[in-house]
Amino acid sequence: MQLDKRKELRADLMLLLVALCWGFSYLGIKVALKEIPTFTLNSYRFLGAFAVAVVLSFNRVKKINKITLLYSSIIGITLSMVYTGATIGVQYTTLSNCAFLCATTVFFTPLIEFIIYRKNPEKKLLIAVAICFIGIMLMTLKSDFSFNLAHLKGDLFSLSTGISYAIQIVITSKAVSDERVDPYITGVFSLGFCGLVMLMLSLSMETFAIPQSCEVLIWVVFLAIFCTGVAFVIQPIAQQYTEPTHVGIIFSLEPVFAGIVGFIFAGEMPTLKEFIGQVIVIISLFYMEIDFNELKKNRAKKT
Repeated sequence: MQLDKRKELRADLMLLLVALCWGFSYLGIKVALKEIPTFTLNSYRFLGAFAVAVVLSFNRVKKINKITLLYSSIIGITLSMVYTGATIGVQYTTLSNCAFLCATTVFFTPLIEFIIYRKNPEKKLLIAVAICFIGIMLMTLKSDFSFNLAHLKGDLFSLSTGISYAIQIVITSKAVSDERVDPYITGVFSLGFCGLVMLMLSLSMETFAIPQSCEVLIWVVFLAIFCTGVAFVIQPIAQQYTEPTHVGIIFSLEPVFAGIVGFIFAGEMPTLKEFIGQVIVIISLFYMEIDFNELKKNRAKKT
């Protein structure tokens, strides 16, 4: 029993490291975009991540079948929408705003399930969405609650990322429910398809660029290997040894890390109103992720 607890702690720490890398990724994107355009950066990131994942698990991914390849392509296209929104969003708003708005996926996922599958949302979700909406208003509107036009474009793109990612999650859930589909292989090849979409967009809409400075090169490598490739490999391994609730709560810390990184490394100081809004969003995320009924049952068992 003690061994299981140690494995759970180790898994939680691995997932915490993934969330920390993702928190740093917003700064990395902002720095890399000084020399590399949006789609080019994402093509580096996802094709690099795909290469890392294939190398680390070649014996497994070589067993891909047609249905898995089909779902991977659909998920990859959706994933390209997710990271286009995030990459553009971080250019026009603060790192913390972008991260917090991207985190709204946790609310949009069940709402999209309701629209597609007529799966009624829980009362808990509606309360969490209401709380989150208040936080988003405080984060994105000016002191007189009019639109902050300076950040509006970035905020909207960041929010679109939360919606796109929710769509991607719903599609992925549909895919992995098919017995013919290997979830891990689907994830790996979705990275590859996303990278190909980004590369085609880059070649057709941008001037393809390579990193000119050592700083940008380091960030591109960090984004591709640690924030995408290694993180993708670590996540399914770690999730075997910990509770889903733990995963949700740990990943909810991503925008917190992004806010801290923005403050320390980018000098971004949120106003009191924005800070209160961020705290409210975090409260709504934790409220959504924590299973209070399960906690009560566990407490009752201990007593």
